Amino acid sequence: MSLAIIANRSLTAARHSLRSTRHVFEQQSARSMTVLSKQSAEDYKKMNYSERMNKTGRPVSPHVTIYTFPITAISSILNRVTGVTLSFGCAGLGILELLGGSGSALHLMEAIGSSSVLLAAPAKFAVAFPLVYHYGGGLRHAIWDNMPDKLTTEQVEQASYGLLGASTVISAGLMFV
Repeated sequence: MSLAIIANRSLTAARHSLRSTRHVFEQQSARSMTVLSKQSAEDYKKMNYSERMNKTGRPVSPHVTIYTFPITAISSILNRVTGVTLSFGCAGLGILELLGGSGSALHLMEAIGSSSVLLAAPAKFAVAFPLVYHYGGGLRHAIWDNMPDKLTTEQVEQASYGLLGASTVISAGLMFV
């Protein structure tokens, strides 16, 4: 057999193998593909996720809103939120002093404090609660850092409820000062 005949047979076999592989691939991809008309694609885009899942009959995945956070997580999140609130409040007072001149923040606080109870009381609570809660959270955390071996899950939960309750009561009392 000549070298040309062997090369020709090898080339023919390779082409045949390539065609059959491509044919199998085309069949597999055609089976798994869903063909949508232009109208059905537009209708699909108009539906939200829940509507699409209801149409298919499959259940909708649970969302984070169906879970309840433990009090310790809520307490931790609230401590961070009160810290950010205090930072923005201090920054706001600093900017007011810089732009309004010396004593402008004091005049604003005096004006709010001497206004009606409907404005003054919530404003005082809005300042007192973040301050009291964040300070109490810092004290609680310092105690926890120094005595980690004495902590139990129940004690942590009780401390979180206690901090929230005490901060609310103290802040409510400070509203009327």
